[in-house]
Formats: sequence, C-alpha cells, structure tokens
Amino acid sequence: MMSSLPLLLPQLPPFLPLLIGSLAAIFLRGHLRSAIMLITPIWGAIQLSGMEHGLYWAFEFMGYQLEPVRVDKLSMVFGYLFHLAAFIAVVYALHLKDTVQHVAGLSYAASAVGAVFAGDLLTLFVFWELLALTSVFLVWARRTDRAYSAGLRYIMIKVLSGVLLLAGAIIFINETGSARFSDIGLEHDGILNLGAWLIFLAFGIKCAFPFLHTWLTDAYPEATPTGTIFLASFTTKVAVYALARGYAGTELLVWIGVTMACFPIFYAVIENDLRRVLAYSMINQVGFMVVGVGIGTSLALNGAVAHAFNDVIFKGLLMMTMGAVLHMTGKINGSELGGLYKSMPKTTLLCIIGAASISAFPLFSGFVSKSMIMSAAIAEGYDYIWLALLFAAAGVFHHAGIKIPYFAFFAHDSGIRTTEPPKNMLIAMGIAAVLCVIIGTFPAQTVYALLPWEVEYQPYDITHVLTQLQLLFFSALAFVWLNSKNMYPPELPSTNLDADWLYRKLAPSFVVPIYYSVIQGIGKLESAAKGGINQLINSSYDKDKEKPKGYFAKLWPTETMVFWVALLLVGILLLYYI
Repeated sequence: MMSSLPLLLPQLPPFLPLLIGSLAAIFLRGHLRSAIMLITPIWGAIQLSGMEHGLYWAFEFMGYQLEPVRVDKLSMVFGYLFHLAAFIAVVYALHLKDTVQHVAGLSYAASAVGAVFAGDLLTLFVFWELLALTSVFLVWARRTDRAYSAGLRYIMIKVLSGVLLLAGAIIFINETGSARFSDIGLEHDGILNLGAWLIFLAFGIKCAFPFLHTWLTDAYPEATPTGTIFLASFTTKVAVYALARGYAGTELLVWIGVTMACFPIFYAVIENDLRRVLAYSMINQVGFMVVGVGIGTSLALNGAVAHAFNDVIFKGLLMMTMGAVLHMTGKINGSELGGLYKSMPKTTLLCIIGAASISAFPLFSGFVSKSMIMSAAIAEGYDYIWLALLFAAAGVFHHAGIKIPYFAFFAHDSGIRTTEPPKNMLIAMGIAAVLCVIIGTFPAQTVYALLPWEVEYQPYDITHVLTQLQLLFFSALAFVWLNSKNMYPPELPSTNLDADWLYRKLAPSFVVPIYYSVIQGIGKLESAAKGGINQLINSSYDKDKEKPKGYFAKLWPTETMVFWVALLLVGILLLYYI
C-alpha cells in the first residue's frame, strides 16, 4: 500500500510540499495550521520516495540548459534528512502561536530541500539566497536588540556568500558553456580558476570555515529556542552537500576540516552561553564532515554524509534540550543554571542521550559515522590528521558530552525549580533520542542503507570499540580531575569574541573615526562652496541700486552666455584629455 501511495500523489518539485505548508501557515490558525504543518514534511518525504533518479522539469534559459530538480542518491539522502528534521522541528514548535516562526521555519526547510536537488548553478543560487532570507527571521523573531543586531550581521555575511556564488557561477557558465552543477574542483586555468575559487569560498562561508564562521556563533545563540532547531539543521548541511557535490577529493578541505574540528574546542570550553557552546560544537562536527569530503574516497564521503545525517539529529536533540531549559527558566548561561535534574528529569535524560551520541559512545549514532571518517583517514595515510581528529573527538566529549548536561542539570544547585517543557517539546526530543539509539544500534538497516556510494564497512569491530571507549574513559577522567582541582575553566558571565573581534571591535575603532572625519570634511567643503557662491553673487549684484554690477553686467546677455559656454567646453576638453 505504501509503495503505491506516491503514485497516487501529484508529482511536484521536492521543495514544494514544505513551501505549501509555510504558505498555509500564513492564513490558517489553531489545530488546522498545526495539522497542515505536520502533514507537509510527511507528504514531501512520501513523494520523494516515489521519484526515480534523473532530471525533472528541465528547460532552456538564455541558451543554457537549467535543471531545477536532479534526483540521485546524494540528493535523496539529504532530501530525506531535511524532511525528517523539518518534521521534528515542527513538532517541537507546535506550542507556539508565532506565525513568523512557523512560516520562516518551513520556508527555510523548503529552501534547503530545493538547494540539494538543484541540478544547475543558477537554481542553486536562487535557493542559496532563499536560505539566507528565510532563516534570518528565526533570529529576529526573538525580538531583542541583540537578536536584531546579530541578524543584521548574519544576513550581510550570507548575502556576501550568495554574491560570491553568483559571480563564480557566471564565470563558470560563460567559460564552460554549461550551467550544470557537478564536480568543480580547484584545478583550472585562467579565469575559470577564479570562478571555481569564488564558488568554493561561497560554500566555505556557509560551511563555517575558519575566520568565516562567526555568523554561526554570533546569530544562532540569539535565535528563538525553536528557531535554533531549524537553524542547526539546514544551512551548514547544505554547504557540506555542496562541497561533496562540487569539491570531493580536494585535499585542501582535509586541512580546513581538521582545523574546524580542533579550534572550536578551546572556545567552547570557556564559553558561558550553553547554546553558543553547541554552536562551536556544530563547527567542530562539520569539520569532521569536511575532512571526509576532502579525503574523497567512497568510505570517507559516505562517512561525511552519514555524519551530516546523524549530526542533524543528535545536535538537534541537544539544541532542543537547551531550548527547553531556556523556555522554562529564561536562562541559558552555565553560571546561572545547575540542579535542574530535580525538576526536569526527562529533559535531563534526553540531554544525556544527545551527549552520548555526539561523543560517539558505542551503540549511539555518532559512533557509527565518525568512525567511518577516522578509518578513511588512516586508510589513506593521513596519520597526523587521524591524531588531530582523535584530539577533537576527546574535546567534543568535554564540551558537549560532559559540559552541557553537567552545568545545565547538575553542578551547583542554582535553586531554580520549574517543570518539564510542553509535551510537544518532549515528544520531539523523544523522537530524536530514539533515532540516536536506533541508528547507533542498527546502522546497516538505517543510515547506511541510504548512503550514496557502495562500500562495505563494519563499525563494531574490537579495534574501533576499544579505541573509542579508552578515549572516552580518559577524557572523563581528565574532566573529573580538573574539576576536583578547580582547574576546569569556570562558567563566567562574559561574552567571548574570536574572529568576529575584527568587525565588532577592531573595525569600529578606526572605521568610525574615519567616517566622522569624512563627514566633517564634506561639511567643510560644502560650507566653503556656499561661501564662495554667496561671495560671487554679492560681488555681481549691487543691493543699494538693486541692479547687477561688475564686468559681466556691462555685457549683453548673449555675450555672457557665449563666455560660459566656452568655459564649459574648455573644462570638458581638459577632463577628456586628462
């Protein structure tokens, strides 16, 4: 019956069901709106299951073949993932009556689906920009001054990414004669190489490459509790997909990815805002994916895709638990929380499951995907990369696996007593937690079955399991020892800046004075010009006799006109030849 169901539905572009749901949310209210919002991700996933691999709705535009929908194994796995993420996020947001968040969330999900099915660079650009325009409202929906400021910085950087993508796409299309989005790479000559690098940089911004990552750690923690769940699910994963499609096997990505996996650890350990800790953790996890794409073998690419799939679920679970804490207490800083396990035991348990998953405990989802990437690194001779990833894995256990649940629910007793969050939030967290366990326990029947490349891999061999258990044991031991000696970085009520210091502190320190100096200079020039004009007028008009005076007053009007025309012609000739 289920296999015949897609045949009974009208065949639509994959993004359209979610978009229809977002449009319905504008006009509908109450239970009907909730029902439509829940149905549209399910409808989209069912329709997706009935689509054969190939191109759909292709047409010619300005002499180029555009392919708005391309269905293959790589786009399908991300398509299923985004519909699943949209469903969980909608369940989590059902208690809200905020139309802005409902419309923006589903529109954002629709844009992500459209991007991963785009078969050409121009269609990709359209959805690339829609991702930015729809997601920023999830930040502004918090309706605080910090959210508005963070949203403005966010949209500026995202628009820059889109401009770079468009510029690179135009160059690439003009030089190759094709708009098709496939393997791009960085090995080109002349102007084509510039186009490839521009596209690479555009993808890198949305992937949160080092020094290009601050939009994520700046804006995501300022979004609404429900909006952050949508934000954590789509943008960076679309960028990982784009890199896998266009730059698989580019070795530069290995070094970029390992840097991404390592540097956020140091910021996450000292960060007080627990949602910002998870934002840094997101960069850390995306770093593993970027390494996999850079290695470029079937095992590594499958690992990157599988880890993207799992990260959306377990990072979403952790974001949901912190969103529940923020929703129920109004606080999210580790220095202000603690002891919540007494009044939020279910949320505490769900957070621990998410922490175990992101830390790659055996039998949890993170283990079955992260180990693929690390195995691929060893197999391809990247020994130092493997050691760095091992360090990054230990670090993520510290800041996401231990710090998040410890400082939010245990540590010191903050004295806060509340209740569990609304039932819909618990249900959404429960769905994600169950998926973390099922995927981790039965990977071959779940996420491995969706992977695009054919490869045999068994995560549960004695070497993988023992290595990971030893890593986790000694990491936990280090945390306990540092904490007992009061050497673990305390939760201080402060805001940490990293690369965003350049434009939030350094740039204003010299840009603002330059701006005011220019304004003052323009003002002085304007005053001088007005004074000169007034002096010229006064020298050529006699106020007492109320008639013109001076040399030009003695001439006929035609003579005066000839003089000024001649003067203008001289000026034009000088400008032309200079």
